[in-house]
Amino acid sequence: MFAGGCFWGIQAVFEHVRGVTQATAGYSGGSVKSPSYEEVSSGETGHAESVEVIYDPSKVTFGQLLKIFFSVAHDPTELDRQGPDEGTQYRSAIFYETPDQQRIAQAYVSQLTQAKVFPSPIVTEIVPFKAFFRAENYHQDYVVHHPDNPYIRINDLPKVANLKKQFPDLYVNDR
Repeated sequence: MFAGGCFWGIQAVFEHVRGVTQATAGYSGGSVKSPSYEEVSSGETGHAESVEVIYDPSKVTFGQLLKIFFSVAHDPTELDRQGPDEGTQYRSAIFYETPDQQRIAQAYVSQLTQAKVFPSPIVTEIVPFKAFFRAENYHQDYVVHHPDNPYIRINDLPKVANLKKQFPDLYVNDR
């Protein structure tokens, strides 16, 4: 489960990763059961716009997904925002499901921090997964259905282009 700003762009990136079998936009990390987009957008539910990534570990590793998440999917140094979107619902977070995922994510963030890859501190939360609520249908595959939307052209399509450029061996175009 990854959160890093508007879920449209995160979903679009992971849908183009070889070995990812499903990327679903939704909400994680909050206290309200079955929240709506309007509730999450208020910033009062504690949820983050998130993407559930289901993948085949024989084709892509959790470590590779982390590398993509931190290098092309979002900016992990922006606290409670991404680009034009502000609020806790746009925070950077990894919701881990296993102790191995927790350990790998923490080790990866430590490596990035020690290597000073980013000019500012990484603010990505690494927290236990509790629940995922699928977003409304009109949010699913939003980038695919609205490629000419100015928000998508400015904020999300460049992420997919960077994935193709930086990870050509992991990029697939058939989505």
